[in-house]
Amino acid sequence: MAAQNGIRDLINSFFKYLIAGGIAFVVDFSTFELCHRILGIHYLIAATIGFSLGLLITYICSNKFVFSQRKMADKQAAEFTIFAIIGLVGLALTNLFMWVFVSLCSEVWVMLGVSAFAAELAKLVTEGIVLLWNFGARKVILY
Repeated sequence: MAAQNGIRDLINSFFKYLIAGGIAFVVDFSTFELCHRILGIHYLIAATIGFSLGLLITYICSNKFVFSQRKMADKQAAEFTIFAIIGLVGLALTNLFMWVFVSLCSEVWVMLGVSAFAAELAKLVTEGIVLLWNFGARKVILY
C-alpha cells in the first residue's frame, strides 16, 4: 500500500511539474522567440536567457505548488543553489542539444523543408529531454 501511495505521489508531482513546466516553457519559449527572432540575438544566447527565466518560474512553482515536501526548506539559500545547479546542468544540456539539433542536423531540416524553423523545432525537442532531467534530479535531491 505504501508503495502505491509513493507511486501515486510521484505521478501527481510529475503532472504538477508538467503544469509548472508548461508555464515556465511559455515564458522560456516566448523569451527565446523575442530574443532570437525579433532582437536578432544568437540562438544559444537567446536559449540561455529564456531558460534562466524559466528556471526562476519553475523554482517558485516547485516550492508553492508542485512538491509537498522540501528536504531543505529550512535552508533556502542552499536549496536554491542546488536547484540552480541542477538547472545549470539542464542549461548545458539545452545548449548541447540545441547545437546538435540546429547545427549538426541542418541538412535534415532542409530535407524536411523546415529549415526556417530549425531553432524552434530543436527547442521543442530539447525541452522534452531537459524536462525529464530536471524533474528527476530535483525530485531525488531536493524534494
